[in-house]
Amino acid sequence: MAGNSQRRGRRVASKASAPKGSGGKNRDSLAGRGRTLPADERPWHKAYSGTEKLPQRTAWKQEKERRAAAEEGRAPKIGQPGSKDTTWGKGGGRGAATAKPARGKQPAGRSGPRVAPGRKSNPAKDTPELLVGRNPVLEALRTQVPATALYTAQGIDVDDRVKEIIRTAADRGIAILEVSRAELDRMTGGVLHQGVGLQVPPFAYESFDDLVAAALEQPAPLLVALDGVTDPRNLGAVIRSAAAFGAQGVFVPERRAAGITATAWRTSAGAAARVPVAQVTNLTRSLKACRDAGFVVVGLDADGETDLYDLEAAVGPLVVVVGSEGRGLSRLVGQTCDLTVSIPMISEVESLNASVAAAVTLAEVARRRAVEG
Repeated sequence: MAGNSQRRGRRVASKASAPKGSGGKNRDSLAGRGRTLPADERPWHKAYSGTEKLPQRTAWKQEKERRAAAEEGRAPKIGQPGSKDTTWGKGGGRGAATAKPARGKQPAGRSGPRVAPGRKSNPAKDTPELLVGRNPVLEALRTQVPATALYTAQGIDVDDRVKEIIRTAADRGIAILEVSRAELDRMTGGVLHQGVGLQVPPFAYESFDDLVAAALEQPAPLLVALDGVTDPRNLGAVIRSAAAFGAQGVFVPERRAAGITATAWRTSAGAAARVPVAQVTNLTRSLKACRDAGFVVVGLDADGETDLYDLEAAVGPLVVVVGSEGRGLSRLVGQTCDLTVSIPMISEVESLNASVAAAVTLAEVARRRAVEG
């Protein structure tokens, strides 16, 4: 046989060609994005040496590196917090604050780690957030939620809400910054902002013990607990329903659950400013504490043993537990509940969304209490 063209297992496909370059496309995509921050200016990096408050996650990374270096007998590869000025100036009065900021410069009145224009940072959980939407922003200002800056889009359609937002912010001495709509889009990550954004510090959670004590002071104590709800929009919707139907507070787990973010703020339509929210380390232990305090703990379950419309415990001190979006109540939480409640439905829909189920339950509790009262 001449050659090996007929051999078994011969290569039939052509050899891979030499790799082609991007032709500068990747480089061009970074044009105008600004410089990449060095490690000592990144709040989430263990080499951070800025003067802003050190995030808890970064402090944990640095402590871990210190321990590892001590065991290996070497110098730790970490930053020196407070040794490098990474803050923006806060100068400028109210008149100066309303001026449009120059490109690439931080507006007056805004603080925090400096981030190159056009680049997105990965802020820690304890950094300020931007609350957007006219109703959430207005409600936050009305209820004296701490704020550091108000952003308004150029050419915004000014209605009564916008007028009150600007007037209230000015009366409180909050810096008012006019930015382009494109810049506001970038700052909010494309979220519908309706032309306004309020920079707020991290949410101040209520103490769980204070939450329970305050509820017991009311004629009809009612609390809502969330078991592993991870979508902040569901959390915001539950808080809104809690405010609408007279609940005195909401408590959620610290881990593997949604917290109060700008998204939750927006979904709650500002109700998060009126309803105390607490984070607990162990939800099961907290529910047992509620039982010891005199509450009846009721878990929502599609296969619950009690029909919602037959819930006689609704008129007394009550804790309504809402399960997660997928698996519902966890095993331990379900065992801790005094009883499980199902919502009767006439269709073949398997279950309701977590926030919708909470709203239906709270509405029925409010109705029964109104009838009994």
